[in-house]
Formats: sequence, C-alpha cells, structure tokens
Amino acid sequence: MNKYAIIVAGGTGTRMGSTTPKQFLLLHDKPVLYYTIKAFLEAYADLRIILVLPEDYTDMGREIIDAYFDYSRIQVTAGGETRFHSVQNGLRLVDEDSIVFVHDGVRCLLTPGLIRRCHDSALENGSAIPVVPAKDSVRLLTPGDNEAIERNRVVLVQTPQTFHSRILRPAFDIDYKERFTDEATVVEAYGLKIRLIEGEEDNFKITRPSDLLLAEQILKRRDETVQMNVD
Repeated sequence: MNKYAIIVAGGTGTRMGSTTPKQFLLLHDKPVLYYTIKAFLEAYADLRIILVLPEDYTDMGREIIDAYFDYSRIQVTAGGETRFHSVQNGLRLVDEDSIVFVHDGVRCLLTPGLIRRCHDSALENGSAIPVVPAKDSVRLLTPGDNEAIERNRVVLVQTPQTFHSRILRPAFDIDYKERFTDEATVVEAYGLKIRLIEGEEDNFKITRPSDLLLAEQILKRRDETVQMNVD
C-alpha cells in the first residue's frame, strides 16, 4: 500500500510574537519543520511527503529540503484559505490508493512509532486519530452558564490523522463548513465513523515561545538517550 504524508504548515507567528511563521523558527539549531519531515521519512522508506505551505513561503520550504533532504520523496504545494482547502490541495497530488497521513507541521516531536501505529490502524479500520487524555478539569460553556464534564470522557485530539485514500479523498469533495477544524470532522460529516488510537504526550503544537523551550529540552533529552545507547 502506498503511503503519503500531507504536512500542513500554513500557520503564522502571531501567537509566537514573531514575523517568521513558527514552522521556520529554529529549534535545537534546525527549523521546526525539519523535525516533522524527518520523523515521517524515518518511519517508512517508501513514504512520500506532500508539504503544504503558505504561497509566500514555498521558497523557504524548498530551502529546508535543499539543506537536509532528498527531493525524490518530497513535493511542495501552496496552501489554501483554510486548513480544509490546504488539505484539499495536498490531496490533489495523491493519485493512487494509499494510506494518507495529515499532520500539523508544527507538531515536530512525533515519533516514527506513532506514525507506524496510525498506519496500521488506518490499514485495518480505515482511519486512525491519535488522542491523549485531558489532564485538567473540563467545563462546557453554554449560553449564560457552564457545567462540569467528567474528565475521563474527554480526550485531546492530535495529528497525524490517518485515513485510507478511498475515505479521505471523497470526503474532501464535500462543501466546506466552518466546523471543519480537522480531517476527522470532515470524514464524520461525510457520514463515516472514525477510529481513535493512543497519541503521545510530546506530540504538541509549537504555538508559543514556552513551547519552543519545552521542545528544546525534549530534543536534548532524546539526544542524550541516543548517545547513552551508543556508548
């Protein structure tokens, strides 16, 4: 089965307080996007990447590929007005039956192990949505009021959201709605159920400066672990 990873990297640096989009900021001496691409390339030797970038930043994306990777497995395309439209643009480059991963470019700490678990679930069940438990108390806001929700009934959704292309491609032919915040909501609107699997605590989005600091510490810890194993 063919494998494609659509890496959506269309965010800006607004909450980061930077004029540079966060996917291009340096983390542990390399761009954030480098680590995301690297994880997918390491997960499967036959996986191909479709990198979806803001139109004004496609050249910066190509510079990262030139510096660190081989173009034979990576295509670059421009994003759209919303995440939905950016994923649509990426899916146009998937022209065969495949397992398709859709991943946030700034979730740069995912592991090849998570990618492989998503693949296996999607191959068996048609979909795989990684989630982690909510650690904090949760309340539901209602008009003029709010109510507590049992924390063990709430999960936090991550990416890569993974599907068989026979599910994902027709799902993205439906008309866009504002409630489409991720691929799972699109597939559900298309009338299909989704499968949840266990995600990873370190697989968070780089959104604020404190996230960069935490990611830096995690990468240092991983490097130390690899060095200890070598020694």
